[in-house]
Amino acid sequence: MSDEIPQHPGAGWNPFDQGYFSSDELRQFGFKEVGRNVMIAKNATIIGLANISIGNNVRIDGGVTIVAQSGRLALHDFIHIGSGCHLNCAGGITMSSFSGLSQGVRIYSGTDDYTGESLTNPTVPGKYAKTKIAPVELGRHVIIGSGTVILPGVTIGEGASVGALSLVPKSLDDWWIHAGIPAQKMRQRSRALLALEQRLMEEIV
Repeated sequence: MSDEIPQHPGAGWNPFDQGYFSSDELRQFGFKEVGRNVMIAKNATIIGLANISIGNNVRIDGGVTIVAQSGRLALHDFIHIGSGCHLNCAGGITMSSFSGLSQGVRIYSGTDDYTGESLTNPTVPGKYAKTKIAPVELGRHVIIGSGTVILPGVTIGEGASVGALSLVPKSLDDWWIHAGIPAQKMRQRSRALLALEQRLMEEIV
């Protein structure tokens, strides 16, 4: 067996650096909306393109899975979704401007019933299951730490942050730092970033 790496027919193709699709390329794929300066990794898995709206200055990294065939995903402006995240959009997910997900965050807007009172998993007819479906909303300037899990029906208020490896089963207040299982208030978060946002917006107008 040869040790040579097989050559891909595309010029400059590298199996270890697959790169990103640009806004112009993405607009050809069937998304509901794609803004300016959008980058989505070529090894991301995205289902339900017609239900996904993407604003300006958005980056989605490698290994992200987005499942939106039965719900919507709205990404506003200046948003980053780190590698390995999973977004279940059955009940709808909204990420407001300047919000972001660190690596490996899981957002579920639809989940099975874990009590044993119904059957589970998507192969089961709906009349035998008891799925909880409810929208998840992230406010402006929300940042979610690595490995955090967010459950259906949660609203994370403007300026809130959530530490790594947290569980978020209920809504969180504006401008607080949260962490833990379940996530609890730790201390208030600085609003200094609002002045930086204003400066940025003045520069790009």
